[in-house]
Amino acid sequence: MNNKYHDIIKELDVKLETLEYDTSDILYRAEQGIKITKQALEQLKFMVVDQKFGKAISEIEFFKNIKPKVFSKLIYYVKLFSIESKRPRGSSKSQIKYFNMHIERLQTYFNENLDFYHYHRRGATVFDEQYFLRGTADLRLFPDNFHCFTDENFSTGHDSTVATILAYDLLIVYLKREIDKLETISNGTELQAIQKTSNFTWTSQKVDLIELIYALQSTDAINNGAVDIKDIARVIERIFKIDLGDFYRAFLEIRMRKKGRTKFLDLLKENLEKRMEEIDD
Repeated sequence: MNNKYHDIIKELDVKLETLEYDTSDILYRAEQGIKITKQALEQLKFMVVDQKFGKAISEIEFFKNIKPKVFSKLIYYVKLFSIESKRPRGSSKSQIKYFNMHIERLQTYFNENLDFYHYHRRGATVFDEQYFLRGTADLRLFPDNFHCFTDENFSTGHDSTVATILAYDLLIVYLKREIDKLETISNGTELQAIQKTSNFTWTSQKVDLIELIYALQSTDAINNGAVDIKDIARVIERIFKIDLGDFYRAFLEIRMRKKGRTKFLDLLKENLEKRMEEIDD
């Protein structure tokens, strides 16, 4: 990846991570997320418009993998603001119904773009020149795709489709998390009411604990695997007096790490082996 692109994406990720953890007001968070991602997208656009990539593979890489990473965040926050601004203020039941309706709508988008969805998910490349080079989109393949008309210098046939897929993945994770919260409240097991039973406090980063939770569930170490990730998270939250927040989204971020996707687990292994060696000596 071009170092300048990398710097823009890294700076964006840091700003959004700070925003997510420091801002509880969801509408304000969405508004600021839109503002921050727009700025990053404009930076990319300034660098790319009228630019000669040199090789087609470089242009494909940009519109297939780089621009969608930023554009997806903009789509996510725009949709998030729309959904949350119209969120029912009544019972948990009505809110759960509202969120499930939106999940179904997002899933419908995947179903309507199923061929391209599978193309993207399996990392296929055979149609990349048609999908991710400027000015080469074959409208006969996807006549309903109008994204390439928005800005010919900064759009291809399907970079926006990739961004939408990434954004909707994040939205579904968010909506499921909100449903989990509402179900927890309706069952009378709010976190604050039960934290008093534990004297343990988690002193590492939240993302480390989330990584550990997913590792435990992935290895069937609890109830032989017959337990949902949200149930493990709820127990861990009680034990360590911590609110893990949107752990579904945090796991997506863990998966997106380019290197060292299991940083905390690697650290655990390293420190345990070091301790054993010290005892042996």
